Amino acid sequence: MSEAALAPNNIILTDRAAKKIGRILAKQGEGTVLRIVVAGGGCSGFQYEYKLGKETPANDDLVLTKDNATVLIDSLSLEFMGGAEIDYVDDLIGQSFQIKNPNAVAGCGCGTSFAVA
Repeated sequence: MSEAALAPNNIILTDRAAKKIGRILAKQGEGTVLRIVVAGGGCSGFQYEYKLGKETPANDDLVLTKDNATVLIDSLSLEFMGGAEIDYVDDLIGQSFQIKNPNAVAGCGCGTSFAVA
């Protein structure tokens, strides 16, 4: 199997991201999930928000599960994230989740804000 597995709606959750999310969720207790939301704001117009919580997926949520990680993405956010890859990077600059989004036409230096055409 490849480093990244293709999920429904073409959202990719890499092995690195799934393992890191799984470790974070294990410390939060049973039933905790990570929700990724695209919200208005940030320096480029839209930004990603990451929320940990105990919740049941809504009927229109995309549910990604891999390596003890559960990630929820709502249907509105999916419209902005189609084809995106959710990754985790640990390098000399620091550690962070990064979303490589083919729909983004511009972004900012922090990597969490983006614009669409």
